[in-house]
Amino acid sequence: MARILGIDFGVKRTGIAVTDPLQMIASGLTTVSTPELMAYLKDYIGKEDVELIVIGQPKRMNNEFSDVEQNIQYFIDALKVEIPEISVVRVDERFTSKIAFQSMLDTGVKKKDRRKKELLDQVSATVILQSYLYNR
Repeated sequence: MARILGIDFGVKRTGIAVTDPLQMIASGLTTVSTPELMAYLKDYIGKEDVELIVIGQPKRMNNEFSDVEQNIQYFIDALKVEIPEISVVRVDERFTSKIAFQSMLDTGVKKKDRRKKELLDQVSATVILQSYLYNR
């Protein structure tokens, strides 16, 4: 089986998570600068067998899309051109950051490390990917 990538897209930084080859466990991979995201994905997919990309869909409580959704749509359009062989699935990411922060607290991540937004983005991507795995 191939891996699945999870993405917590942000305007400045993007968190990335990945499954094991059996698609059972999601783990944080890295956080990259969003302008470098496409190059990173092309390089990673060139080295690893990836069959699907799961991207968080940010919605507000009233079910409207958040402001970053337009940027995500532009990215997905570019992704379909640059890497057309890999499908993209969207997953509701409401409360992902809160769940990720609580997860860091529960696992004993030090206060200094919890302040690193890069780590929060990576854990958020893991939560998004794990949510997809649970609900597929």
